[in-house]
Amino acid sequence: MRIAVTRPVPESLARCELTHLSRVPIALDVAAAQHRQYEEALRALGCTVRHVPAAHELPDSVFVEDVAIVLDEVAIITRPGAESRRPEREAVAAVLLEYRPLQSIGAPGTLDGGDVLRLARTLYVGLSTRTNEDGARQFARLVEPFGYSVECVQMDGCLHLKSAVTAIDSDRVLCNPEWIDTRVFGRVNVDVIDVDPAEPHAANVLRLGHTIVCAASHERTAADLRARGYSVCPVDVSELAKAEAGVTCCSLIIDSFQIPAPSSQPGKVGES
Repeated sequence: MRIAVTRPVPESLARCELTHLSRVPIALDVAAAQHRQYEEALRALGCTVRHVPAAHELPDSVFVEDVAIVLDEVAIITRPGAESRRPEREAVAAVLLEYRPLQSIGAPGTLDGGDVLRLARTLYVGLSTRTNEDGARQFARLVEPFGYSVECVQMDGCLHLKSAVTAIDSDRVLCNPEWIDTRVFGRVNVDVIDVDPAEPHAANVLRLGHTIVCAASHERTAADLRARGYSVCPVDVSELAKAEAGVTCCSLIIDSFQIPAPSSQPGKVGES
């Protein structure tokens, strides 16, 4: 069974943090409806959806991906680069504790989950406005005992690493080459598929089993993936995208069959 941890769209979404987009009006009812449809798509693809309680006072709280990284053996509670997002962590950590032991990033490190891409036992960390080198170093120390290595990636022009590149297979990524130097993947024989140039945000997709969840607006890139033999599930996230969101950031995916033994001891959420 696969668990998808989600959190409702907050009433304060229009006050969300923005870095690369200009602020425009967000229709809250439309955003909430799109989020529910996103959850239904996850259910249709075999996920059990687990809700974190709503936090209407926290504008970005729907974007649960950024406050944790869930691995097979452990979950790392991050320290988001936007200070306003740090109160989101406690409620998410309380849910994740049912599935994984916890560790956390502390000051002065910052790390957003959207800046972490896993390919096998390598974890790529994008150094962005939200993730710094200290956060990446702490993360590397926490995951090294479990056999993971961390490689930092320089990026430009987008909010998170997974705005620029996501995994569509164990050895293949979908990428916007304008935002990241793809040579980092050539060193480990990872195949790189470019998004359609007319769809710069199309690299953010969510792989669930043999299906790729993508934003419905990225029709050209979706057609290319289908031509390559992938099953594609489009979802409309156009209103959520006004808050600089993609399809990965609205969920934390947990493969429940990898739950550790109950004797595992949790870590503690880091300082603000």
